[in-house]
Amino acid sequence: MDITNLLKLHFPEAEISFDGEDCNSKVLIVSRQFDGLSTIQRHKLVLSTLKDFFQTGELHALSLITKSPSEMS
Repeated sequence: MDITNLLKLHFPEAEISFDGEDCNSKVLIVSRQFDGLSTIQRHKLVLSTLKDFFQTGELHALSLITKSPSEMS
């Protein structure tokens, strides 16, 4: 399973855009699941989803932008 599909599985209603390749990747996730969470809590939620990709070395670094829908207005 690739990273985008895994994120869509864990954040099914989210808008997700993934840019980059290898260790220069950036992802923007806009999800209602982030309502009321701090940036650190949001990042922990996403990074825990991708833990296996980091452990296998498939992902080395990732720039995260996590927003709730209300923050995009």
